[in-house]
Amino acid sequence: MKSNRILLTIFSLIIIAVLITGCGGTSSKKTKIGLSFSDFATERWKREADQMTQLLEAKGYEVVVQEANHDVKLQNDQIDNMVAQGVKGLIVIAEDGDAAVTSVDKAAKAGVIVVAYDRLIKTSSIAAYLSFNNVEVGRQEALGVMTALGIPGSATWTKDNPAKIVLSGGSPTDNNAILVRQGQMEVIQPYLDQGIIKVVADQWVDNWDAATAEKMMENILTAQQNKIDGVIASNDGTALGELQAMKAQGLAGNVPISGQDATADGCNSIVKGEQTVSVYKDIRLLTPMAVDLLDSLLKGQKVADLEQFTLAELTNDTSKTGNVQALFLPVQQVTKDNVYELIVKSGFQPYDDVYRDIPESQRPPKP
Repeated sequence: MKSNRILLTIFSLIIIAVLITGCGGTSSKKTKIGLSFSDFATERWKREADQMTQLLEAKGYEVVVQEANHDVKLQNDQIDNMVAQGVKGLIVIAEDGDAAVTSVDKAAKAGVIVVAYDRLIKTSSIAAYLSFNNVEVGRQEALGVMTALGIPGSATWTKDNPAKIVLSGGSPTDNNAILVRQGQMEVIQPYLDQGIIKVVADQWVDNWDAATAEKMMENILTAQQNKIDGVIASNDGTALGELQAMKAQGLAGNVPISGQDATADGCNSIVKGEQTVSVYKDIRLLTPMAVDLLDSLLKGQKVADLEQFTLAELTNDTSKTGNVQALFLPVQQVTKDNVYELIVKSGFQPYDDVYRDIPESQRPPKP
């Protein structure tokens, strides 16, 4: 009987140990984070998704990644699905900053912490918005084109002979495109008022699509009989598409054109003397900042660097109400004169990609 009691006690202890282990396993279950990307067609997004995943996993999180392929409804459905899977935090690159409000508001009401990454989601439900100074991006693009045209100061451009400018905006569903255009207009409005430049075409490129930009530029060149003097394009992808149309008419390298993102192809075009200027946004800083920010918010820690902005000022739309916490990183203009120091030597883009098809005798030394 005594031995039976001993066996029973041992068996009971084993059961308790199993139960304790099971409870411990539940309590140590990894917190799940969702990453919602508008698309992976844009060069940078897949790279940033991979980097976010690695950084979050290194912090002990489980990561779910979804890509919406420019489909607004699909992105909302994916966000809803990730919330249903139990994510506690979301980093969202919105295809449409208005449409994403539907799923993001629901996620926030469910207690999920949402960070809008590089594209504003137009609701005060987001915990934070991280991006670059997009108005300054537009300023630097316009300044690059104006400088290449000798404006101000050039006697070439007068009211009787204004520089003919094409404005090429980004995707109208991306709030960044609106802010970039704001910066562009801040630079060129005085010259428009003086009559020394004239906007002969104003286009917006759905999804920042290069092929769409190329077709639009073909139509513009036909309508203007190739008589354009400068193109203020809003990113490298659309600029490179437009350059294809311009090359066919012998205008590439003769008509200044801007971009942004300092992509490998954009920088290669700059060193070839085709694209005039890009704008460098060091995404290597933004990704870890977003991960650290979300980690801090999930732990209930205050983030000192965030500043409060109204949605009206962030969207340039006075009908928008509410406030969001945001942080904007600085940007820098990239030209043929500084692309090596700023982009190549910093490791932002590979030397061989930037100097692709450039004769060895015309290349700087490898860093």
